[in-house]
Amino acid sequence: MPRHTYLTMKTPDEARELWFARTDELHRELSEEEVPLSAALHRVLSRPVEARRSSPAFHGAAMDGVAVRAEDTFTASSRRPLRLEIGKDAFWINTGRPMPEGCNAVIMVEHLNVEEGGKYVVTEKAAFPWQHVRKLGEDMVATEIILAPGVVVGPYELGALAAAGVTHPPVFRKPEVAIIPSGSEIVALDEAKEEDLTSGRALPEFNSLIFSAMVEEAGAHARVCPIVPDDVERIRAAIASAVEGGADLVIMNAGSSAGSHDYTADVIAGMGELLVHGVAVMPGKPTALGIVEAAGRKVPVIGTPGYPVSAIVAMEEFALPLLARWQKRSVRRRESVEVIPCNPIPSRPGMEERVRVKLGVVDGACYAVTLPRGAGTVTSLSRADAVIPVERDREGLDAGVPVRAELLRSREEIEGALLAVGSHDNTLDLIDSMLRRTHPGVRLTSAHVGSLGGLLALQRGQCHLAGSHLLDEESGVYNRRAIRENMKGVPAMLVQLVDREQGIMVLPGNPKNIVSFEDLCREDVQFINRQRGSGTRVLLDYELKKRGLSPARIRGYRDEEYTHMNVAAAVLSGRADAGLGVRSAAAALGLDFISVGVEEYDLVIPMRYAEDARIRALFDVIRSDEFRKSVQAMGGYGTDRTGEILWEYDGK
Repeated sequence: MPRHTYLTMKTPDEARELWFARTDELHRELSEEEVPLSAALHRVLSRPVEARRSSPAFHGAAMDGVAVRAEDTFTASSRRPLRLEIGKDAFWINTGRPMPEGCNAVIMVEHLNVEEGGKYVVTEKAAFPWQHVRKLGEDMVATEIILAPGVVVGPYELGALAAAGVTHPPVFRKPEVAIIPSGSEIVALDEAKEEDLTSGRALPEFNSLIFSAMVEEAGAHARVCPIVPDDVERIRAAIASAVEGGADLVIMNAGSSAGSHDYTADVIAGMGELLVHGVAVMPGKPTALGIVEAAGRKVPVIGTPGYPVSAIVAMEEFALPLLARWQKRSVRRRESVEVIPCNPIPSRPGMEERVRVKLGVVDGACYAVTLPRGAGTVTSLSRADAVIPVERDREGLDAGVPVRAELLRSREEIEGALLAVGSHDNTLDLIDSMLRRTHPGVRLTSAHVGSLGGLLALQRGQCHLAGSHLLDEESGVYNRRAIRENMKGVPAMLVQLVDREQGIMVLPGNPKNIVSFEDLCREDVQFINRQRGSGTRVLLDYELKKRGLSPARIRGYRDEEYTHMNVAAAVLSGRADAGLGVRSAAAALGLDFISVGVEEYDLVIPMRYAEDARIRALFDVIRSDEFRKSVQAMGGYGTDRTGEILWEYDGK
């Protein structure tokens, strides 16, 4: 089957405008239903709601004291205290109780003197009309509109409805959204066998789980249909069944790209009208939008890409706005803040892009570090702090030039984060977990750009600390020379985090019998390297130079990864036969490990942050017995000097 091409790609705005115009023509009016208050939370009001009674429904006391006729107290003063008889001139009353007939003010009990065993009270200050009285209708008056259509009922709205006597508010029927996963290679999560997943014979289907949560949060009801294989007739039947079953919107996941076995667009065209196939946004380009007809019903259909991040973008751009439109509500806009990219962000002209980033507020400025940009890296969303939209007419964003970003987390979370940029180590994730548990409001967010990249970020004032393990080939000492050369003018402390064992990671059983650096130069060995500027790359080059080995002899020397875990994964997958990394990464994935020595992995922290509460929290964690024991349990680490300040650099 020939591959499709995107000949008429539309911008997201163009696609959404066409999408809304055609779906509006369907005159899809959601029916109304009345639900009890106990079931009204998060439902959307379908019409204006009027108060059925006034609140309060009577004049009531706002304070404990005595109810009086204010005009009877006008002569009271400190020179001429006024004596009032209980039961005749004044009446004891508690907060919230109805005012006695003829009374229009309350004198607080604190301002009264009681005489003759409670028969009289004396006040030295005149009351004014309606003093400390909640008047009838002060909050709302019967027949007054208290809530508008499209309002999402939350805890406060529940209180207003209850006070107004509206026990069964009118709400929109929840839109029914049918979610159809497709693909011959995917299996349901509860049916997935580990051996099939690890061998690549099957892929776990979890996009429907994400979609369902997004749909439910949008005030609709999600119905996940059985997985449909890559077969035109079965896809057509699944869509028809969803429409006949009452779906207001059908979401077909996967099968919408330009691949030769992606049938969704053709099926939509055959069942009705294909409005859009291809949107100028990355990720999310293969999105298809259309209208299908079955059993006399016309229903909108979205064909989303299979990769999770692309699929989520399609949902955010088209599914959620449509559901909001039907319910007369607006889509919640993310808060926008100004951020400064730490590095250039290239982008493809002609395509809008959504770049996921981590953020850190350093000396009042918010810095952004990009996360992996692959359409399948769903963790880039779960780990992201914000998204930077890149306009379609730009070739990218420049480092150091402020741009706007849409927050995925609260400002408080962003401002409470320590931003660590530099070398990767698994202990950083452990520090973050322990910080969140022992110091609420503080977290460690890390971006992995290599040791040298971390020192340069510190020199530019773009992060709070950096992980580094740069070996000085001449002295054999770690980090000091690199700090002097790259951080002039930035006084800093060098804090030991761990000693860690570096070595060559290979498959279990070491099938290629790799035992030395010399073996990496064999023609039958494929290597996976760390990126330039990383401490592990420096160590490799040092060991090769010491042995007189040329990097050009190593197959894969230019094939780079940014973390020890990614190197380990490359070896485990068979993409490479060997990679240099730390023992903990090898142990985590069950790889064999040929040790080549122990290195020092340190944290570099500018002196100006020494008294920062977040840095003090960091020291609390890394100097704790719990941290040391947890690190030792990971294997391949030494913690004898963990938390010790090894050296203070004066910036000269």
